[in-house]
Amino acid sequence: MPAKTSLSLPEDVRKRLQVLEKDADGISDEECVKEKVKLLQDFLHADAQDQLNNLEAKMRSSEISMDGYLSKVKALLGRELHVENGLHVDGVEQNGKTNGSTENGKEERQEETMDVQDEADVLKSPSAPKSKGVRKSKSDSEPKKSPGSRVTRTSASGNQPTILSMFSKVQKRKSDEVNGEATNGAAEDKVEEQDTEELEETQEEKRLKVESDDKPVAQDVTMGKTKPVAAPKTPPPKCPDCRQYLDDSDLKLFQGDPDNALDEPEMLTDERLSLFDSNEDGFENYEELPQHKITNFCVYDKRGHLCPFDSGLIEKNVELYFSCAVKPIYDDNPCMDGGVPAKKLGPINAWWITGFDGGEKALIGFTTAFADYILMDPSEEYAPIFAVMQEKIYMSKMVVEFLQKNPDVSYEDLLNKIETTVPPAGLNFNRFTEDTLLRHAQFVVEQVESYDEAGDSDEQPIIVTPCMRDLIKLAGVTLGKRRAARRQAIRHPTKIEKDSKGGPTRATTTKLVYQIFDTFFSDQIDQNEKDGGIKRQRCGVCEVCQAPDCGNCTACKDMIKFGGSGRSKQACQKRRCPNLAVKEAEDDETIIEEEELLPVLKAPPKKVSKAKTKKQSNGKLTWVGESVKTVGKKQYYMKVRVDNEVLEVGDCVSVSSDEPTVPLYLARITSLWEDNHGKWFHAHWFCRGTETVLGESSDPLELFLVDDCEDMQLSYVEGKVNVMYKAPSNNWFMEGGMVDDIKVINDDNGKNFFYQLWYEGDCARFETPPTFNPPEDCQYKFCASCVRAEEREEMATPRVLEPIEDEDHDSKAFYALACLKGEQFRVGDGVYLPPDAFNFSVKAASPVKRSHRKDDVDEELYPEYYRKHSDYIKGSNLDAPEPFRVGRIKEIFCSRRSNGKADMSEVKLRLYKFYRPENTHKGAKAGYHTDINMLYWSDEEVTVSMSDVLGRCRVEYGEDLNETVQDYSSGGPDRFYFLEAYNAKSKSFEDPPNHARSAVKKGKGKGKGKGKGKGKSCAAQETPDQEPQVPKVPKLRTLDVFSGCGGLSEGFHQAGIAETLWAIEMWDPAAQAFRLNNPGTTVFTEDCNVLLKLVMSGEKTNSLGQKLPQKGDVEMLCGGPPCQGFSGMNRFNSRTYSKFKNSLVVSYLSYCDYYRPKFFLLENVRNFVSFKSSMVLKLTLRCLVRMGYQCTFGVLQAGQYGVAQTRRRAIVLASAPGEKLPRYPEPLHVFAPRACSLSVVVDDKKYFSNVTRGNGGVYRTITVRDTMSDLPEIRNGASALEISYNGEPQSWFQRQIRGTQYQPILKDHICKDLSALVAARMRHIPLAPGSDWRDLPNIEVRLKDGTTTKKLRYTHPDKKNGRSSSGALRGVCTCSGGKPCDPADRQFNTLIPWCLPHTGNRHNHWAGLYGRLEWDGFFSTTVTNPEPMGKQGRVLHPEQHRVVSVRECARSQGFPDTYRFFGNILDKHRQVGNAVPPPLSKAIGLEIKRCVLERIKEENENEKEKENGTQDEDIKQEKMEVSDL
Repeated sequence: MPAKTSLSLPEDVRKRLQVLEKDADGISDEECVKEKVKLLQDFLHADAQDQLNNLEAKMRSSEISMDGYLSKVKALLGRELHVENGLHVDGVEQNGKTNGSTENGKEERQEETMDVQDEADVLKSPSAPKSKGVRKSKSDSEPKKSPGSRVTRTSASGNQPTILSMFSKVQKRKSDEVNGEATNGAAEDKVEEQDTEELEETQEEKRLKVESDDKPVAQDVTMGKTKPVAAPKTPPPKCPDCRQYLDDSDLKLFQGDPDNALDEPEMLTDERLSLFDSNEDGFENYEELPQHKITNFCVYDKRGHLCPFDSGLIEKNVELYFSCAVKPIYDDNPCMDGGVPAKKLGPINAWWITGFDGGEKALIGFTTAFADYILMDPSEEYAPIFAVMQEKIYMSKMVVEFLQKNPDVSYEDLLNKIETTVPPAGLNFNRFTEDTLLRHAQFVVEQVESYDEAGDSDEQPIIVTPCMRDLIKLAGVTLGKRRAARRQAIRHPTKIEKDSKGGPTRATTTKLVYQIFDTFFSDQIDQNEKDGGIKRQRCGVCEVCQAPDCGNCTACKDMIKFGGSGRSKQACQKRRCPNLAVKEAEDDETIIEEEELLPVLKAPPKKVSKAKTKKQSNGKLTWVGESVKTVGKKQYYMKVRVDNEVLEVGDCVSVSSDEPTVPLYLARITSLWEDNHGKWFHAHWFCRGTETVLGESSDPLELFLVDDCEDMQLSYVEGKVNVMYKAPSNNWFMEGGMVDDIKVINDDNGKNFFYQLWYEGDCARFETPPTFNPPEDCQYKFCASCVRAEEREEMATPRVLEPIEDEDHDSKAFYALACLKGEQFRVGDGVYLPPDAFNFSVKAASPVKRSHRKDDVDEELYPEYYRKHSDYIKGSNLDAPEPFRVGRIKEIFCSRRSNGKADMSEVKLRLYKFYRPENTHKGAKAGYHTDINMLYWSDEEVTVSMSDVLGRCRVEYGEDLNETVQDYSSGGPDRFYFLEAYNAKSKSFEDPPNHARSAVKKGKGKGKGKGKGKGKSCAAQETPDQEPQVPKVPKLRTLDVFSGCGGLSEGFHQAGIAETLWAIEMWDPAAQAFRLNNPGTTVFTEDCNVLLKLVMSGEKTNSLGQKLPQKGDVEMLCGGPPCQGFSGMNRFNSRTYSKFKNSLVVSYLSYCDYYRPKFFLLENVRNFVSFKSSMVLKLTLRCLVRMGYQCTFGVLQAGQYGVAQTRRRAIVLASAPGEKLPRYPEPLHVFAPRACSLSVVVDDKKYFSNVTRGNGGVYRTITVRDTMSDLPEIRNGASALEISYNGEPQSWFQRQIRGTQYQPILKDHICKDLSALVAARMRHIPLAPGSDWRDLPNIEVRLKDGTTTKKLRYTHPDKKNGRSSSGALRGVCTCSGGKPCDPADRQFNTLIPWCLPHTGNRHNHWAGLYGRLEWDGFFSTTVTNPEPMGKQGRVLHPEQHRVVSVRECARSQGFPDTYRFFGNILDKHRQVGNAVPPPLSKAIGLEIKRCVLERIKEENENEKEKENGTQDEDIKQEKMEVSDL
């Protein structure tokens, strides 16, 4: 056979082969062979090519194993390259500086491989580096030159060698190293060979196992697809030391040392450092390591890769070295002059931070075996790496200081702080961004943990603040990671000052509020101590939990094992589990969105069954006096003797339960009688406070009236009790702040109780007991509960009045009037019906529910798209129900029975149907441009049951109105109009027929019934012309506390119920905004506690001369006290109690107690009703009840009242004695059902607000398109405060929001200027509904700042998500495979943010981040700072590549365009995001107005009744006559 010619290989192929041969540590044996084949296949001889193909075919057909295939291919390639014993011939040039770049991700035929790279490394490297002597860092117990902490290498035990003793070792170590790698003796080589064989065996076992596990997955993913299965991709090689990617363009190599550079021991004796001479005694006697400064430094690993020293490498015993110029400790000049050039100092045993030099720049240092070095300036090539280190140190200082002063801020607020902070001069970066924060999140959180550890034990840790919890979740931070040997705490030379001005002062409280809170918490704390305290669990996983007790902190010193008393039972302060602290805070605020999924336990029944007692034979029962009335077999009495106690009708008694744990039941006797079955009484039950929503916070002696009664045998009576009615005093309004004792009565014998309110259990309403005057002849058996039950039943049953004689119909009886739920309905009235009550002749072009997911997606380009497995789109209205049907009553009738009499059990209505614009053939688009209360007449008729009717409305022909349509529409609720009729057959719009236009003459049929006295409300409602004749409601003098920019007050003003004379707002920009919009209001820009203290001490003005409201001035109090401070306080102890009783909720309740307004409103986040197991809610209601207020709570959805936004808010309402307690407003607009879960579970009982229409609504939902489609286009960072509208309003909402006055100028249509990287991400989010970060392509993009992003690398298997259809990995961190996170895996400056796939599996794939709004959908809850990766990430404009503007956010809240905000753009966003939507507060205001109106009407009627004493009797008589018909 002729000799083969040697292969002619290009230089780059030779270099790569040399890297694979010498430095193949980063890839497995199989990958190494595959890459060699790929490199050489175009240069191999023909017969070698054939042999390779044959081997591959055999391997594929399983004729040879993978192991056999690899060994044969190696031998073949070795022959081709003339390689002997694994070494290249001289033709392959050695080059120690090859960076190993590969063409990443382009192998098309690679087979599946496994992650066993490290084992394969040994096959290629002739020997592994051995330890070069024992190195030990200074222990924490040794004296330190600075308060800095250090990160150390984990090292073997041993004494610290002196510098002189190191000299003999140094030269040997240096000479033995070749290009940074040590060679070893022959004996070690044998051990290596043995180890290699073992590794090959284990590698083969692992490979076979992984192949059997992984390959079917790849096949399943691609099953059924026509395209061939692509070979799985393998991750690019990493350096085994510094863990950087070898093909990364940013990987830099150390450029070498100058010729005159000295080794470390020689350098330390250089006279220029002039610390000591070379006298041996000097070395031996030198106890501490010398300190020097270094400049122009580089840090690199043994392979010469420049690398960071703060990424955990030192802790993992990776040897890092540095070269620099060394200067004396006293030299502050960072230039090279006077420095001693030094080479390969190290390896670094520890790095540390000593604090901030002058407050801005941290002093960072290294420790080697020989000396400590303080860093000055890095070399030019190392500067970018060092800048990142400085950046994160400064960032963590900024975060700790910011959160220490502002513990309740949100993640968005922190971003605002970071993005608006200018980095200090001299640092090598010019701007902080969110990417910066996420990049350094692990380090920042560790600093926060260190800060918390050093804090006082009674301080709430910063780690549990809402902001930190969001950061931990988003960035996937591992808690409890830093421990003694490597704590990286920044110790500030001067501790961060506690900010005494940052928050409100100690709460100013009235005595009543203070005592309620103080009594309750004292009892709770005592109980906890009796129970031995609550055992705090540990996660048991983090390093904090696994560390031993320190023995030094106060908690340890009290432990018995350290010689203490053991009383405190507190865990070691160094071992406070951060995972648990964060979890407790999370649990406290997590509310299940779909609350109907919660199990609701029924309250135990109050009624006592006859089997519960057996006292009939024991108690002696005798009637006292004669029977007062006999009805059938019942003989009624007024008195009875039970044993020696006389009971009479009206007395209260206790009834015992057969369960010893249940307290006595209490009831009022409303009647006494005897029949064939024995002696009986009718019990009207009282409800104990513990059975109400108040639970254990209630007064144990306070009872509540309830609508609950039953017949009981007298033998069950335990005994008589005294229940007194506590009526409000005549001077109640002026008694505010004067109540000294929270006890209403003193109970000496357990038989004295009191009540002041009636309680409705389902809605948790506490109201003034209804007054009843029993008729004289019913005194012996009058039960208020029975009367109310009868009234409710009567109201719920449809009734007909005013019969109309019509001989033409033998089968129907017609009527002019029907009554249902307290409302009267006449022929010609408009009515609401459920959407399913009738259908239309035309099927509207409703939006089709189509999947937004694409089936065929290039997973190489869109690697995160697979996470979009659900068709549900956040903010979509596709599931929103239709609004109510509207009809006009043509006939009211009942069917006649066979005997000719009407069957009044079922009342029917014959209606004309009204079409809404969207019900016509034009579909939803027609509704967009028209008024939401515009209808179309139609002659289509339908018959419905009266019991289906949901309410009454008014529908008028527009041409017949005496006012403009706008004035008519705004004149009251439930008003509609029509201008045209719709013909469904011809799909045309026509003039309405004459019978449609005669609405004004409605209700005047052939009435020949007895209809002269039609009841109180009948006459008022007979014609629409009489409706305006309602009494004028005076506006209530209002104080708005925590007013913000004024959303709550604005809605009340629109409702015409309030005149806000005073407002309190501490934050100046919001206070200025309130002044701009309410020039007549006195706005106090100071602490509410200070103001209340001034008023309570008798002051008339504050320090600025502003007049303070005095007692009796305030008629309505409204506000939303911040209560984020409760988060993380899920156990009550003396510390949390102190914080709670100093909260602003307590201050706000004290305002209510002092001023005693007629109406009180507390607005807060949805979770307010759930904080601390609902304890915040319970104590709030408890205070109000004790003051004498009627009160209730509920959760409302702002989207149901006319804004395109989901915003659930808890509302506590209260009204003074004598006023009516408002009910919550019925929803006006339909809204997405997922966002309308408004029930609240307290103590396992589910409470509902009083709304009767549920999810239904009068109008269609308001969309994003309705809200902002008319606003002009702007770009990212638009800052022009005033621009032109550039067009007319398009929708009803836009016409309302712009206002009636012509405003050509649009204000505050400005948006945040986001960083170049964020702007690029926004540009790449598609415009389709539901688009978010998961739609981002994995590409390199050139940014507007001139830099270029990197592609995100997927380097790890993902246990949950498997591999892509092309076989590519899906994990970006070791944790995706179930291992702990590796800091080296973090990636930055990528279009797809690394942190999102990192933590996506445990956070619902971060659905919605970088999400676009949908034109036909709604906003997520408007936040104080729109951030694409914030809590509400769905903040991108539907079509433009930017976040929403201030004006768009203001419109989503329902603020008129004329409403002004104050300050910079972030101030304005915060004002908008913190506000109550004015349409929501307007709806509540109208309900308050209705209550005031009812009271005024009642007062007027009472006056008339005094004048005409017989009026009521006439009406009752007539009703009785009518019901007899």
